[in-house]
Amino acid sequence: MSGALNRRGIILGAGVLATSAALPRFAHAAPTGPRHGLSSFGELKYGPDFANFDYVNPMAPRGGRFSTQLVQTFGNQAFDTFDTLNPYVFRGNGAAGLNFTFDSLMVRALDEPDALYGLIARTVETSEDGLSQRFRLRPQAHFHDGSKLTARDVAFSLKILRDKGHPAIAQELLDLEDTTSEADDVVLVRYKPGYARDLPQTVAGLPIFSETWWKGRDFEASTLEAPLGSGPYRVGRMDVGRFIELERVPDYWAAELAVNVGRNNFAALRYEYFRDRQAAFEAFKSGAFTYREEFTSSIWANGYDFPAAREGRVKRVTLPNNAPASIQGWWFNTRRDVFKDPRVREAIGLCFDFAWTNRNQMYDTYVRTESFFERSDLKATGKPGPAELALLEPLRDAHPQHLPAEVFGDAWVPPSTDGSGQDRALLSRANALLREAGCTRDGSVFKLPSGAPIAFEFLDNDPIWEARTQPFIRNLARLGIRASQRIVDASQYQLRVRDFDFDIVVRNASQGATPGPELRTSFGSSAAAIPGTNNIAGISSPVVDALVEKAVTAASRAELEAACRALDRVLRAGRYWIPMWYAPSYRLGTWDVFGHPATPPAYGLGTPDLWWYDAQKARQIGRD
Repeated sequence: MSGALNRRGIILGAGVLATSAALPRFAHAAPTGPRHGLSSFGELKYGPDFANFDYVNPMAPRGGRFSTQLVQTFGNQAFDTFDTLNPYVFRGNGAAGLNFTFDSLMVRALDEPDALYGLIARTVETSEDGLSQRFRLRPQAHFHDGSKLTARDVAFSLKILRDKGHPAIAQELLDLEDTTSEADDVVLVRYKPGYARDLPQTVAGLPIFSETWWKGRDFEASTLEAPLGSGPYRVGRMDVGRFIELERVPDYWAAELAVNVGRNNFAALRYEYFRDRQAAFEAFKSGAFTYREEFTSSIWANGYDFPAAREGRVKRVTLPNNAPASIQGWWFNTRRDVFKDPRVREAIGLCFDFAWTNRNQMYDTYVRTESFFERSDLKATGKPGPAELALLEPLRDAHPQHLPAEVFGDAWVPPSTDGSGQDRALLSRANALLREAGCTRDGSVFKLPSGAPIAFEFLDNDPIWEARTQPFIRNLARLGIRASQRIVDASQYQLRVRDFDFDIVVRNASQGATPGPELRTSFGSSAAAIPGTNNIAGISSPVVDALVEKAVTAASRAELEAACRALDRVLRAGRYWIPMWYAPSYRLGTWDVFGHPATPPAYGLGTPDLWWYDAQKARQIGRD
């Protein structure tokens, strides 16, 4: 869970479940008549008169409480504390659940790769040249204080997020030219030529704020005054840094819209904060919170032998996970001199024995990550096909120094280890790579060509990583590399990662089925120098930039697949990270008080959004 973020989730309004070589004009086909939904390539599963999403329970009862921990962050959020109720800016540590207090223009469908349907907006109409869209708003939309939500509020929100929002958000909105209110119920959004294909979806999923409420307030400042929203929940009780509760709005204006049927079922959502992972599990065992997504394999295997679990009051639930896998790994900060050479980075990665770690520490429950688009059609496999070569060959001619020959062979995968904990063959290979990079051995220490020792620090904010990292560090020492581990508190960790003040960190990022502008903030050169962006590795490559632009401006899914596969090959060849692992299914610990769909939708688990409180179950275990 350390360092997890949701690349598409940075937009997170309540409606969204959880963005240089430009194309001429608007190269992607776009319907021009008013439509009830948006998708990257125009396809929509649901018609304009649909009753509800297929994956919800339209008869789900309402009531009860859902209590949990934050497991995926966006904006300025941290896992183990909060000190502000504005997660959409750079300053502070944002509280969990604030996304449920704001509505967005449209709602993400979790059984389609990239479709959204109208929430605040009834329809959206795209201009003939594709450079502008008109969103027509629902007249009944209003904020929690009863004030009308108008096009002025939409225009204000989009512009302030572009100009003053968290860097990861603002970077995705660089191609938002302007937005204006044409009438109370009509907002015009204009885009720059060559804008990223998915920018309209990003815009449609942004939280909508009240312009009147923010007048005279500093949007960029930390605040413990809950901003006025229009979503299904509003801020209730909280103890700063310890817990926050969200209360369902009893007269929520959009409760009966088709996009909300079967959703937002709990009377209250509560997020608990803990500094220590084991303390959090003990709190769960005692019933302090009722839902836990389990990321610790040892706890999953051995931790559920306590009275409530033995008596059946706590259940272990395994649900299929068919969504693209998150990409977790140790990420190098290539801004550091020690990591400038990819051969040095590869040699370091060869010292990690995944097979030993998986067997001895994780009960063989994980699968090794290979790709930046793991478990999706965007993952590169084997040799590049004709569509990939059509993108890569011109780049080889233009930037040969940035495109290694291996990109044109089989896609790189981390090598299998022998499971001994110190694979001699791989350590020997690492030694050869270091010498090839001009490094020299001085006694027991390898030195860079500059004469500086190869030395660095793993920065963490959770002691759970000691068991995974220390054997890795011992292997590095066998090779002659000095590595150490430092565990700091949440605030210091957040600040250091934001400012790129680290050598190596663990980061877990979610990839969507249709990646868009977020590729620029994660891998683009322009983001590498901007504190707070998701390009924590400091990737700066004209080849990567060119392929990112091909991906974000792709006019068809076939073009997107080719661009992402080519990008995947180049990123993997760059050795910017040491890939870790992913779980093939969702592992959940729950007090037996919930109902939920039997199978999660294809593109997300959907908690707490799709679950509900089962009063009969609660009575049976004495928690009614």
